[in-house]
Amino acid sequence: MGDAAATSYKKLSTPQKIVGGAVLVLGAGYLLRRGRNGKGQAATIHELLYFVNDRIAGYQRAVDEGQDLELRSYYRRLVSQSQQFANQLNAYLSQEGVHHQDGTTLKGKLYRGWMDVKTALTGHDEKAILGSNVYGEEWALKAYEEALNDHTLYGPIRRAVEHQYTVSQTTYRELKKLAVNH
Repeated sequence: MGDAAATSYKKLSTPQKIVGGAVLVLGAGYLLRRGRNGKGQAATIHELLYFVNDRIAGYQRAVDEGQDLELRSYYRRLVSQSQQFANQLNAYLSQEGVHHQDGTTLKGKLYRGWMDVKTALTGHDEKAILGSNVYGEEWALKAYEEALNDHTLYGPIRRAVEHQYTVSQTTYRELKKLAVNH
């Protein structure tokens, strides 16, 4: 993944690199401020849901902006899949007496704003939409990895998150293949 990321980075324009760097700094600062020590299982799920909700918003945007009917159908399936993930995680939160999580990350909001600007400049380019979805899925995978590696998840909810992570890995590979072939 490192070589692919470096190659993708080299292809970005200077404004894209600047915006991407700013988003990374904001995201890192946010995570550092929140801290992860002493966090319980419900807090991990709550945090993961921000990224799952970003996934829903990103794929819904692809449905709305895409022109290729086959890709739009695929994105609809990914919206549905992501909604199922969110429902499953929110059901766990409900069992724990924690409120429903339907917010998205600041990084996701900034990125979708950047995509609005990019779409206004380039139009509804299918390759750009695919590239955005690949990038978004990379962030979702990182969120799953972080949730699984912080050692707060156990039992059925850990298995559910592991399953969602595996499905997201498959989606990532499929999106990358589509981006190369499109």
